[in-house]
Amino acid sequence: MFSKILPKEEVGSITNHQQLFARYILAVLIDLTVLNLIDEYWDYVSIDSFSISLLTAILLASLLKLTLFIEHHMAVYFKSKTSLGAKVMRFFSTWLVVFIAKLLILEAINYAFGDRVLFTGPIHGLVSFIVVVTAILISEQIVLRTYKSMA
Repeated sequence: MFSKILPKEEVGSITNHQQLFARYILAVLIDLTVLNLIDEYWDYVSIDSFSISLLTAILLASLLKLTLFIEHHMAVYFKSKTSLGAKVMRFFSTWLVVFIAKLLILEAINYAFGDRVLFTGPIHGLVSFIVVVTAILISEQIVLRTYKSMA
C-alpha cells in the first residue's frame, strides 16, 4: 500500500548529515512534546511559554545527546577489558556520568532560563527533573522502535 504512495526509487539516498539532522529535530520535537505535556498536567514542572519550552527542548536534547555520547565512549573503553574490575568500573562510570550529567543539565536550564523554567518538589526539583528526563528517554525509545519496526 505504501509503495504506491512513495516508491523507493523516488526517495533517493539520504546522507549522514541529513540523517543526523532528522534525528536531532525528532529528538527536539519529542522533548518539546513531553515538556509541554508534563507542564500542562503536573504542578511540579512550570514553563512560562511555548517559546521558552522550545528553547529548553533544544538545550535539553543537545545536552542529553552529549551525555549519551560520553557515556557510550566510556562504556566502549571498559567493555574492551575483561576483568571484573573493568566491569565494575563500567557500571560505576556509567552511573556517575548519567547522575552528574543530570545535575549539570538541570543547572544549565536554571542558568539559561532562571524562573521561566521551574522543576519543583522533592530534593529541590531533582525528582521532577529526573521524571521528565526519564519520560523523554522512554518516548524517544518508543518512537525509535516504532520507526525501526517499519523497515
